[in-house]
Amino acid sequence: MPRRILVVIGHPDPSPERLCRGLASAYAEGAQRAGHVVRKIDLAALEFPLLRTTQEFEHGMVPDSLKEAAEAVIWAQHIVFVFPLWLGTMPAMLKAFLEQVMRPGVAFAYPGKGSGSPKTLLRGRSARLVVTMGMPAAVYRLWFLGHGLAGMRRSILNFAGIKPVRETLFGMIANASDAKRAGWMRQMQSLGERAV
Repeated sequence: MPRRILVVIGHPDPSPERLCRGLASAYAEGAQRAGHVVRKIDLAALEFPLLRTTQEFEHGMVPDSLKEAAEAVIWAQHIVFVFPLWLGTMPAMLKAFLEQVMRPGVAFAYPGKGSGSPKTLLRGRSARLVVTMGMPAAVYRLWFLGHGLAGMRRSILNFAGIKPVRETLFGMIANASDAKRAGWMRQMQSLGERAV
């Protein structure tokens, strides 16, 4: 059955030769070839403000420049985030995007006074984190315990009801051969075809 898939390119550099862009395109191509409906959001092409106060997060509106993105998050059944690992976690631009979009009314709703916990609004969706890095992926997982991705998975995506959240990590990218990169592209096409 066809799925609605949102691919979020979280690399702040708009340069077309970035590996993240190629991986995102390969996933989207595989998904479209299999009959899935795909939308893409490229953060490097967007301008949006940073959130600065709790009041703004809880009661402010999604900025006009991100309204289409917020609607795409609600529309999607599966969300793929493709980004480089910077200082052990996602780039600041991706974090700022998530703070603006995954807010009350889009990702969750606060409970009424004196009752329970927040209501998740994105239940029934799944996600995949596709992350490029300079170190070996096994080192990030075993030595650093993948802490930056765990925080994104638990504190942002799972909190909003998105699960399962799967991960695909590509390490040692600077030294990867053309054959290795071509294999990564085929892997992403296969994941896109299966919409996982």
